[in-house]
Amino acid sequence: MWLKCASLDVTGPENATQALLVIYDIFGYQDQILQGADILAHSDKEHQYQVYMPDFFDEDYISLSDYPPQTQEQKSKIGAWFGDKANPEKAQKRIPQCLQAAEESNSNIKTWGALGYCWGGKMVSLASGSGTPFKAAAQTSPAMIDPKDAEKITIPMCMLASKDEPAEDVKKYEQTLKGVKHVEIYETQLHGFMSARGDLKDAEVRKEYERGYKTVLTFFHENL
Repeated sequence: MWLKCASLDVTGPENATQALLVIYDIFGYQDQILQGADILAHSDKEHQYQVYMPDFFDEDYISLSDYPPQTQEQKSKIGAWFGDKANPEKAQKRIPQCLQAAEESNSNIKTWGALGYCWGGKMVSLASGSGTPFKAAAQTSPAMIDPKDAEKITIPMCMLASKDEPAEDVKKYEQTLKGVKHVEIYETQLHGFMSARGDLKDAEVRKEYERGYKTVLTFFHENL
């Protein structure tokens, strides 16, 4: 059951002491992500999380029908949107406000983790350096992979890539990470398989979707 909390969507038990900040992909609040958040919040009675998902794009998302862009009009539209709405460096500034709003709504929260999908993966990567409020973080189908980000990461990091991310970039990122890490490429899955582009009617996609969430949960259980 999803409830409104300030500018955040939230799921999970109110008495949880551990919380996850989930950052969606460019398609916003799609069913696969909301279902994933409920999996994170409720799958393990011994490790329950309150999961918060901010609306960084303020209800202005990219349509699945426009991606990947085929026409010049679609390319121009998405390019302009990215420049205005989806600059990860600018969006980073909203994270402290989101955590503050969550903690004001639930004084039980003692520990934070972060999970980012695609664009959200870049956000999580940038937010995991020195002084981060997060104790552990995870990314799925990460966008804009940059080993220079990995150089600055100071917390345990999980990265679940798809077949569509450049394998060499994933490898360099993994090699650059200094601390606890779990990096894996889901060779049969397309970009966004754990989020908006995952076709859960397909048995293979659903299996890997579920395996991905189990992997992320295990990582958080071990590192938060």
